[in-house]
Amino acid sequence: MRNLTFAAAATLALATASGAAADCGEVSITEMDWASSAVVTSVAKFLMEQGYGCTVTVVPTTTVPAMTSVAETGEPDILTELWTSYTEVYEELRAEGKLTELAKVLSDGGVEAWWIPQYLADAHPELTTLDGIKANPDLVGGRFHDCPSGWGCDITNFNNFKAAGLADAGMERFQHGSGETLATSIAAAYTAEEPWFGYYWAPTSVLGKYPMVQVEMPAYDAETHTCNGLEDCATPGLSAYPVSNVVTAATSDFVNREPDAAELMRNITFTNAQMGEVLAWQEANEASYEEAAVYFLTTYKDVWGNWLNDEAREKLAPLLK
Repeated sequence: MRNLTFAAAATLALATASGAAADCGEVSITEMDWASSAVVTSVAKFLMEQGYGCTVTVVPTTTVPAMTSVAETGEPDILTELWTSYTEVYEELRAEGKLTELAKVLSDGGVEAWWIPQYLADAHPELTTLDGIKANPDLVGGRFHDCPSGWGCDITNFNNFKAAGLADAGMERFQHGSGETLATSIAAAYTAEEPWFGYYWAPTSVLGKYPMVQVEMPAYDAETHTCNGLEDCATPGLSAYPVSNVVTAATSDFVNREPDAAELMRNITFTNAQMGEVLAWQEANEASYEEAAVYFLTTYKDVWGNWLNDEAREKLAPLLK
């Protein structure tokens, strides 16, 4: 499969080498330090370069430094996969006219939740509720697998765990030392079809590969969720996580300077299922982000073909056949 990916990449390069034209100037785009954002960046870079003739510079960064750079220097031009609920300065930059929101790059939004494996839900449907888990802690292994200390989900999960009365029901809250060990615990449970109950998020390669079922929670309540995010929350309560608004944004200068490329970025959007499947393929094949982008481009032609304007579609026509 890896060889097929390299062959596909070579085919893409050859098929489009003569099609790129200097229609567009220099464009800078972030590559955030998590997988889904990096795939978005690789796909966008290819389409801007080969379909629109842009010269694209990728800027490795994370959310806070990228926002700071835009605020202070007006660069980079494009910010991919911003989770706006964790970025208070985002709305300030929009209000000041420094950023323009272009697209909901994850059309389903980012999802955080408590989960059990599909096979466990099939065998014991009652475990899809907190009452069912509290009544049968042994069926989920007596443990809640939680995110590492210091993550944003740490305090919120702790307060939800307390409000749910899971400790009183005999459940242990087990915090993994890293995101990698949390992911590994799901993979290991699936391999042995063992109990598992805990926190995770989407889109990720893990949920793209291993079918999981959300445990029912009370509906999201903004006041409760806000308090749950505080270490000194006096009244922890039960609340689902909100669906996170996940967007592509760009500087107003870029939108005015490169309207065609900006319009392309308005169209680039992925469902969680699509992104999860691409990330699962990437992990299974130990592929790079660029190779994952090639996989997306060769697998989802009917999706990205609709993102292009007529001129770009003509240039990339060999790839859409």
